[in-house]
Amino acid sequence: MASNTFSVGRDCQLVVMGPYGRIDLTHVTGFEARQLTTAIRVDRIDGTQLAAELPKGWDGHFEMERGGPAVDDFISRIEAAYNAGSQVAAGTLYQYVAEADGSVSTYQFDGVVFKLAHAGAWKGDQSVKQKLEFFGSSRRRI
Repeated sequence: MASNTFSVGRDCQLVVMGPYGRIDLTHVTGFEARQLTTAIRVDRIDGTQLAAELPKGWDGHFEMERGGPAVDDFISRIEAAYNAGSQVAAGTLYQYVAEADGSVSTYQFDGVVFKLAHAGAWKGDQSVKQKLEFFGSSRRRI
């Protein structure tokens, strides 16, 4: 159930299905996604401006506090498969949003590939922050 009449971070749940199965991300502290487009602009001879935005996929990232080896092992397995000459399949990402009216919106990102942009800084008594970036070919409501 949504906590307000508007969306807040806790209204979002995420499930990551990598090429080798589900990845349990512990302690996710942030998620961001954005649509990528290519702009088309036409200046007609009569002065009329026309425009289109062609969909070119989605990208984004997860911010998390490291709570175990799941993300490191996931990326390590992809890297090992690549280095062994194996084809690495894309994954799928699901986003569940608890809406203010009590309903749940579900979005599926298809053709998702991942990159561990920041594996973490290990310092004294501080938590280890990681950043997992992704690109997906499309996003659709299911």
